[in-house]
Amino acid sequence: MRFQLLGPLALADGPDVVVLQPSKPVILLAALLLHANSTVSAEYLQRAVWGEDQPATARAALQTCVLRLRRLFTKHGVTGTSIEAVPGGYRITAGPPTLDLLGFRDQVRRATALAGDPEAELYTLKDALSLWQGSLLANVRSDVLHRDEVPRLSEERLRAVERVCDLLLGLGRCGEALVDLWTATRVYPGHERFHEQLIEALYRTGRQSQALAEYRRVKGFLLDELGVDPSPSLRQLELSILRGEDLGAGGGSGAGGARGAVGAVGALEPAPAALDPGSTPRVVQGEAVPLPAPAPGVGPVPAVPHFTGREAEAAAMAARLTAPPPPDAGGQRPLTVLVSGAPGIGKSALAQRVAHLVRDSFPAGRLLVRMTRADGHPRTADEVAAEVAAALGSGRAGERALLVLDDVVDAGQVRPLLTSPDLAVVVTSRMGLGGLIATHGGWVHRLTAFTEAESYALLLAALGTERVEAEPRAARQLAALCGHFPAALRILTTRLLTRPGLRLGDAVDWLGDDPLARLTLTDSPDHSVSGLFDRALGRLDPRLSEAFLRIGTGPPELLGGTGSTGGPEGAGRKGSHPPVPEDVLEQLADAGLLEDGPPGPYRIHDLLRAHLRRTVRIRNRRTEKV
Repeated sequence: MRFQLLGPLALADGPDVVVLQPSKPVILLAALLLHANSTVSAEYLQRAVWGEDQPATARAALQTCVLRLRRLFTKHGVTGTSIEAVPGGYRITAGPPTLDLLGFRDQVRRATALAGDPEAELYTLKDALSLWQGSLLANVRSDVLHRDEVPRLSEERLRAVERVCDLLLGLGRCGEALVDLWTATRVYPGHERFHEQLIEALYRTGRQSQALAEYRRVKGFLLDELGVDPSPSLRQLELSILRGEDLGAGGGSGAGGARGAVGAVGALEPAPAALDPGSTPRVVQGEAVPLPAPAPGVGPVPAVPHFTGREAEAAAMAARLTAPPPPDAGGQRPLTVLVSGAPGIGKSALAQRVAHLVRDSFPAGRLLVRMTRADGHPRTADEVAAEVAAALGSGRAGERALLVLDDVVDAGQVRPLLTSPDLAVVVTSRMGLGGLIATHGGWVHRLTAFTEAESYALLLAALGTERVEAEPRAARQLAALCGHFPAALRILTTRLLTRPGLRLGDAVDWLGDDPLARLTLTDSPDHSVSGLFDRALGRLDPRLSEAFLRIGTGPPELLGGTGSTGGPEGAGRKGSHPPVPEDVLEQLADAGLLEDGPPGPYRIHDLLRAHLRRTVRIRNRRTEKV
């Protein structure tokens, strides 16, 4: 059993996670775990549970609370961990394997010891950050803990993310650093170091004007909101950019100073989870040995911030990946799990989440393998196989590794990687890949949109309990406007995080005016629902794409169904739409663009239908102008 403190307080037993319901025993447990292996005074515990205005019977009530917590342990089968009454208070004993906070700090110490090897330090830090799982102590209702403890823990995360970005810049991987820095600068607008890193990353990727614009933006914020000028290092960075200086490794001012500290950072302590955390180190004689530096298209499996929902699918996938070999299989475990569905439905997030749940079962490592290039073109099977072999290294016989093959285009990309009994493979694809399952076996999980409860849980995790539960009706309306579509919900929550003063009720009207236009990140246009759908349509054969546009903008009967004008009975009616051949519908369904009914055999998600109609309107206007 493992305590999870870095997010909602939870108990984890393998892939099974129980998020504890808010209660006074849960507050007591959080206070003890935050100071694990130390005596926590009864007075402090009383303040944590009841606040500054404690009842007269607080000491007796604390003893009752301890008894209730012990019963909670019994209920959930917690063994090997107990709450000890010691002189002056209570104590709980835990270690890195049983408490994620201690595991995080232990990994950060390991990273510090690897300071002479930037690649190894980077992947160890990312592995540490992967332990953070959402809004800190969201289910612990204690003003004292949120006032005194949460800011300190958040600072640990911030410093780790800052160090990760320093390492990425020092290694010349500026584009990778940008992914984390866009979010970090918007969530923490007063944290100048993140702005400094972002500006440098923009400049070094050839975006000088955007880097200078970002400097002007943060300068205005500091003056308007805090009444201070940018730091000397930030001002020097602007000057270096204006002079056109080389800020590559070993040069530059702002982040260059941080680069010079690679290998000499000393007592690094933690900090918000980077959006691209963690490899699983190999364990050799009790010591963590990082995986070899991965190839460009291969890397450690990142954690997913604010992962919610998909509990049944995650549990089933984890069970299948960790199951023993079937009888009479000679020890062979040809494990292939396919996660399919529409673009933006959350396939990659689920696969990455499961990879972290089963981390202990794959000591040879867990690798995320990008199966398409940035331009959307598929990578060749030979190219991928060579990179995977280089990333895994020689390893040791019998050690198992897990590959997450992300965004597979066809079965031919996958088959050459299914030759080793020591590999388990999770495939994500918009395609059904029936041929792969037919020849190699495996299990298929086809994802659809979130349920209302899953959407609400995502909003709680991303925006925080206080903000969402203050306007629960508006939160549910926002989820409905997003069609409970995971990608849309992610973009919405990101936009709302950058506008902490915007009421959810006002956001309903704002989003409802034009959902497709609002579901985009204005400073990163590639992150948009429309862009996501456009890229998906761009992958289709042009004739199939045209057919889909006709289906999406036509009457519902084009999707087929008994008695519809698209079926045999309506095919000859006067004025009916020409029927869509069944093989076309099947190909669109296989590509993840049509969902199974009801009603009828197929349906189109409302956001995707709205995008198709908008696409046709724009095309018609251009035609009229010509």
